[in-house]
This record gives sequence, C-alpha cells and structure tokens, in this order.
Amino acid sequence: MMKTTTNVEQGWRKRAAVCALAMLALGTGQTTRPTAARADENAVTAIDILLEPDATMVQQATATNDRLRKVFPKGFALDASHRPHITLVQRFVRTENLDKVYAAVGKVFSTANVTGLKLEAFKYYYIPDKDLGLSGIVIKPTPELLKLEQRVIDAVTPFAVKTGTSAAFVTTPEDPNIIPPLIAYVSAFVPKHSGKNYHPHVTTGLAPRSYLDEMLKEPFAAFTFSPAGAAVYHLGHFGTAAMKLKEFELKP
Repeated sequence: MMKTTTNVEQGWRKRAAVCALAMLALGTGQTTRPTAARADENAVTAIDILLEPDATMVQQATATNDRLRKVFPKGFALDASHRPHITLVQRFVRTENLDKVYAAVGKVFSTANVTGLKLEAFKYYYIPDKDLGLSGIVIKPTPELLKLEQRVIDAVTPFAVKTGTSAAFVTTPEDPNIIPPLIAYVSAFVPKHSGKNYHPHVTTGLAPRSYLDEMLKEPFAAFTFSPAGAAVYHLGHFGTAAMKLKEFELKP
C-alpha cells in the first residue's frame, strides 16, 4: 500500500485488520510461482483466493477513492496496480503444492456460476485508528457467495499448513519482515474470518475519521454487481494481494 507508516497501518499491527488491494494482473490463465521458494521443498506461500469485481463495482470504488484522496492526498490510489477485489479465503500452503491448489480451486470455479452471482453493495464502513480510517464498501454475504466461499475453503484445505513466516510473503530487501499480526490473521482466517464470520467488502481508501463519519451519514445508493474474474494472489505487506499467481477461466 503506502511506503509511509500511517496511523491505520499502526492499527493493523494492533488488530490484524487486513484489507487487501489487488496488484497488477499478469494475464488470463498465466501461472507464476514464487521465485524465492522454488528450490525449497519446505517453503510456504501465503495466498489470497479472490474475486475481481465487474466495472460497476470498480467504477464505484474508484469514484469513492478519488473523493477520499481529495481530502487526504497521502492516501493510496485505486489504479492499475491497486485493483479492487473481494477476498474469499487466505491460507498458507506448501509452495510445492501450488499447482495442486490451482487445480483443486480451478475445479470449483469451472463448475460454479461465478459471473452469474448477483451481489449487493449496501453501505460504507471504515476501520478506525486515531484520526484516520480505512474505508470500504460492504457487500451482503448471500447464500450463493457463502456456498462458493466454503467450496473454495474445502478445495484448498488439504494443502493448507498451520502458519508461515515472512518468507511466505512478497517482501523487499528494504522491508523483509512481515508484521506478526498479519501472519496470525492469515493463520486464523479459517474459521475466524470465514463462514458465519465472513464479511465481504471492497476497500476504497484512507481519509480522516471526521470526514468518514460525515460520509457514512449520507444516503448510500445500494447497487448490484457481479464478479468478473477469479484468481490466486501471493500476499504481501499488510495483506496486499501483491502478485497474481493464477487466473482462472470462468463460465460465461
């Protein structure tokens, strides 16, 4: 997300509230294996299996992001390298089993009517920390979405491992360490953030809490949208979807 530490990032350290933003896509059907772990049979990769929303949601999220950046220019932009997405599940898996994960999850997506899902965005929310808030658009967890989430969880569970280290994430030489709350969050995503605890959303940006409080008082024009894609991403700092590992072909 942002290179400069903000109050919200500090809040993540306290609460392990991870809101991911997708990075630049590498192309339909392409598969990328985490470079640093290719030679280590014990290597672990932290992954985010997610849905990429259609233009309706992208436009709404981008418009909200533009609005927030006008009042807080230091916030991040939703652009080609920070695309909106909806997380289904985050897990640690053995790197050597990634192809098996892709195959298992791919079977789910190939038989599910993912693009036919009708999802309703119905309000704004934000994660507070001191004077700032991390804003997002909340999505109603429909029975169909919950069923898809559970099928994806079931598909990846045989390959999941309990936890990982910073080496499981995308990092840089300048910032090689992942904060412990993020590792704990991914480790506990199932069951603490799935099933009845699943709260789908799309992150929209940063702004002062005083501004967000007023924004939340405004009427929200609920809208429907559908997923346009599905992919597996390699997680990075603060839960960002930092590298697309696999994109799936969906039923039209």
